[in-house]
Amino acid sequence: MKFKVLFCFCVSLVLVASFATAQIPCGPTVIPPVTLSVNWPQFHFDAAHSGCNPYESILSTSTVGDLALNWEFLAIGTIESSPAVANGMVYIGSEDHQIYALSASTGARVWQYDTGFQVDYSPAFANGMVYVSHYDQNRFKSFVVALNATTGAVIWQSELPNLVIGFAPTIANGVLYTFGGAGTIAAVNAGTGQLLWESDDIDANAYPPTVANGMVYVSTANQNFYALDAKTGDVVWMVPVEGGAYTPTVINGVVYTGNFSTYALDAKTGALLWSVPTGPTACATNAACGPAVALGIVYVQSDEGVWALDASTGGVLWRNRTSGSASSPSVANGVVYVGAHDQNIYALDPHTGIVLWNYTTNAVVNSSPAIANGMVFTGSEDGNVYAFHLPGH
Repeated sequence: MKFKVLFCFCVSLVLVASFATAQIPCGPTVIPPVTLSVNWPQFHFDAAHSGCNPYESILSTSTVGDLALNWEFLAIGTIESSPAVANGMVYIGSEDHQIYALSASTGARVWQYDTGFQVDYSPAFANGMVYVSHYDQNRFKSFVVALNATTGAVIWQSELPNLVIGFAPTIANGVLYTFGGAGTIAAVNAGTGQLLWESDDIDANAYPPTVANGMVYVSTANQNFYALDAKTGDVVWMVPVEGGAYTPTVINGVVYTGNFSTYALDAKTGALLWSVPTGPTACATNAACGPAVALGIVYVQSDEGVWALDASTGGVLWRNRTSGSASSPSVANGVVYVGAHDQNIYALDPHTGIVLWNYTTNAVVNSSPAIANGMVFTGSEDGNVYAFHLPGH
């Protein structure tokens, strides 16, 4: 069943600096005015899930080695959620059922919201609101909830058509796209919570959909990959992807996705451009994961380490075998950040894969790092949220 599109309430993604579109390669670094701060508002930075912040100018290959722990916040439950960073706040979920809002500068808890179930996914920020999925165990119903980003107060709550525990939403052009349960994708007006459409049963996986060029790209449990019309939910194309896929990244008209192999597909037609066997992706249950793309290089997590592939040809540029990576890689100003099974957070050189910096936590790091304004934020299964900075900045 589909719902007709009623209207679109356009909510711009607030970056407090110009928002990088998914169609421009991430880099070279765009330096914003010093009076402005840059946000990392949702999983993998943007709706296209590029995994790259083009505005970072403080951390670089020459300075990242001096990163030091600024603060850590201990939650009750383990943390696989990836942080969203916006307007001086860090928003992150925990398996203790909470969404935490923390001061980005001090780690002090500003507010928390009880979702009623473990939160392994990344919340999303737009237009002064934080969006989360919500499963109510008492009423056996599922909701998308918009919270006031400053206070945590509920602005609106919209029931989803099917039961779903909770998964990362994607915000694009005033619409929230999320896994809707029962293999569906739901589109919700981000300003009002009104359900715009629900996809047919395409057996969608419970990972955040990717939105670019008027299309929604969705991985599925049946090892097919779909492109849907973002306004209607109609299927535009479908292709089989052997081994299945996680959250795709769309850059310059190409979709990068996969699991046992990394695929590059034409974003308009789904035609295969290339594929490379990169090994199984070590994605934690319900935690979002996918490749990052910057300056013509695709960075892929795998049990076999972090791979760097030529975005045009799929040629292997390097592979870091230090440890099988656990989190999705993130990129900012020429540095690749990734969490690993060996309990480390790594910063890697983008051209060689050489380790430039690392920090050892007390557990696996499934949380994909967010990099903004000279700071690195991530979580660990030890229950801590970590924030790193350059002393003096």
